[in-house]
Amino acid sequence: MQPSLLIVEDDLALRESLVRSLRAAGFAVTGVATGSEVLTHAEHHPPDALVIDIGLPDADGRDVCQALRAGGVNCPVLFLSARDALTDRLSGFSAGGDDYVTKPFDVDEVVARLHALLKRASAERLEPPDGALRLDPAELSVSVDGRSETLTPTEFRLLAALASRPGRAVDRRALVQAAWPHGAIVHENTLDVYIARLRRKLAKLEPAPSITTQHGVGYRLA
Repeated sequence: MQPSLLIVEDDLALRESLVRSLRAAGFAVTGVATGSEVLTHAEHHPPDALVIDIGLPDADGRDVCQALRAGGVNCPVLFLSARDALTDRLSGFSAGGDDYVTKPFDVDEVVARLHALLKRASAERLEPPDGALRLDPAELSVSVDGRSETLTPTEFRLLAALASRPGRAVDRRALVQAAWPHGAIVHENTLDVYIARLRRKLAKLEPAPSITTQHGVGYRLA
């Protein structure tokens, strides 16, 4: 069976070129243009791997990745970006990405990287339970059972990092890496302030899970 790929790239010419090339390389490929489309498609038809452009018209591709992880989509993610600074690559990995290719690139390299990712990937799929949080990177919001709250970009990334590891403690350093740019100076109490804001917003979305403190480690969503 051909491994399935979902590509999100807003540049029509590049998207069509990738779809053609990856199909010729033996993948079953679907291409979409926006973060909203990839979230809808991945929810109903989880792919074996995702190729996500970071610079999307409706959302940052890294936020899209975090929303997918929070929703239980754990397939490999390969980021595409014209930005090749170390901080950009590190932020991609902190957002849940598995690999990073800068534009312009050679399609043969993308194919090789995808094969390597698929070889290492687990076949397990995590499905979000009923009543689970749903994160929208285009609207920067969280919803439960049709009710929603607007989030700041930092709140969104913090909540996504917690939601991608439900029931498990996420240490403070990992949360800072997920929510703030690499190298940002984040004071000790800044994380706590943002967590307090998230707790207030989640309290309005009962029966949303709550954020609990894991003393000496960090926080968890349960």
